[in-house]
Formats: sequence, C-alpha cells, structure tokens
Amino acid sequence: MNDVWEKQVLLMVRRTLLAIGIVSLAACTDGVRLGEPVHETKILELDKSEMTRVELKMGAGELRVAGGSPKLMEADFNYNVPGWKPQVDYHSTGVRSDIEISNPTGSAPHGESKWNLRFNDSVLTDLIARLGAGEAHLQLGSLNLRSVDVNLGAGEVEVDLRGDPKRSYDVQIKGGVGQATVYLPSNVAISATAAGGIGEINVRGLEKRNGRWINPKKENAPVTIRLDVKGGVGQIDLVAE
Repeated sequence: MNDVWEKQVLLMVRRTLLAIGIVSLAACTDGVRLGEPVHETKILELDKSEMTRVELKMGAGELRVAGGSPKLMEADFNYNVPGWKPQVDYHSTGVRSDIEISNPTGSAPHGESKWNLRFNDSVLTDLIARLGAGEAHLQLGSLNLRSVDVNLGAGEVEVDLRGDPKRSYDVQIKGGVGQATVYLPSNVAISATAAGGIGEINVRGLEKRNGRWINPKKENAPVTIRLDVKGGVGQIDLVAE
C-alpha cells in the first residue's frame, strides 16, 4: 500500500507543478489578442556550407522537427496571435550557416503556435531547441548530427534518434516540468546518464554499469551517442530499439 500511496502522491505533485509552470509562463504576457489563423512557409536553399547551427526559441506551442528535406530547411508555421509570428534569421559564411527561429515568450487562451520544420540530412548539424511550454517532437535519426541540446520548461518532449548515424555525437536534454522520452538506436554504442528531481526513470534495452546506461551488444561500436538527460519534475523514459 505504501508504494501505491507514494506513486499517487508523486503523480499529484507532478500534475500540480506542471499546472503551476504553465500558468506562470502564461502570465508572462499581458494583453495578448487573438487574430485570424495564419499559415506561413519558409524555405532555405542549400548553400556550400559544410555544417549548420540551428537554434530554435519557442515561447509556447508545438514544435516538430525532422529530416528528409532536399533543401537546407523547409518550414511551416501556424499561429493565431500576431505577436507570435516566427522570426527567421539566416547567415552563411560559405563554410558554416546559422539558422535562428524565434518568437516571443508567452501564452494566451485558445492561442495556437505550431512549427513544423524539416532539415537536410547531409549537412553536419548542431541543433539547439528552447521551448518554454508545450510539446516537442524531434525525429532526428536521419540527420547528420554533431550535437543536440534541448531545454523544455513545462510540457512533453519526445526525441527520436533511431537511425544509422555515421559519426558519434552528444545529446543534452533538460526538462523542467513534464515528461521526456528518448528513443535510441540499438545498432550503435550508447553512453547515457539520466537524473530526475521528482519523478521516475524508466529504461528499456540498456544496461546500467558504473552509473551509466550502455548498450551491452555494441560496447565497442565505432559510433557512440553520448546522452545526458536531466528532468526537474516528471518522468524520463529511455528506450533503445
């Protein structure tokens, strides 16, 4: 009975803090007014850059990122608050390109902000995502990654790294209040740490050794994904398959 009671209390604490986090973020913006739904697209053509740095700063909403684009980037934006219009900044030196997409922090009843982004699979990529509140669904397994850095204030983040990477890379995920789920490929070496302040850590397909989670079937594989997940309040799921 004690275990059941503890889980119920933990669930109530998570839900309460999640609600507090979302309300606090919503209070950051005063006088937000709704407008007509807007759909915009943005395409960035491939240049000669050998690598690109992508930084996404989203106040609140739903973020979806995937690979598979023949361009450097293809983006679809949907929003119904005029002040939430995404700003896209792009610069290229010919060797490296920088893409930054941002919108103001804040929330509003019935407000909508959705980004659907696709990037090129061949260009070496550093991906940084900062999301205040909402959902992030990142299907990154096909991208040529060098690093991934995700920071979520309140909500849920799902990061899918399943694919056939040709190089090792680092992943950092920080979640404030909510749930983080990470899918890892089973055909490469894994070196993962996961820590939660209040919440559960569930791991499938990995083995814990010396404080780290590894893929026992691929310990000596030439490619390693180095993963560090930290959750404040919520659940962390690591799945290798």
